[in-house]
Amino acid sequence: MATIHLTNDAFDKAVSNGLAMVDFWASWCGPCKMLSPVIERLAEQYEGKALVGKVNVDDEPNLAMRFGVMSIPTVVFLKDGKEIDRKVGVMPEASYTAVLDQNL
Repeated sequence: MATIHLTNDAFDKAVSNGLAMVDFWASWCGPCKMLSPVIERLAEQYEGKALVGKVNVDDEPNLAMRFGVMSIPTVVFLKDGKEIDRKVGVMPEASYTAVLDQNL
């Protein structure tokens, strides 16, 4: 399963139940492009266990503001709609899986 592209309208409903990992990114961002294959892999690895979504900050500036995203990529982890962790910049894949595994 590919990542889910989240919009302002669908965001709250999508992340309201269970564990979610949301990548805030932009098409012009080099580090975001580096992180993209990792996000895609995690979407497949955690299918049925956690939602893995992406928010394009250029298309959804209100969501970026709401979460105080100042640098991209920023990956926000939510459980039942509430933020539980975040990673800013490109991190090793294990730093994302650690948060996911700890909160499943």
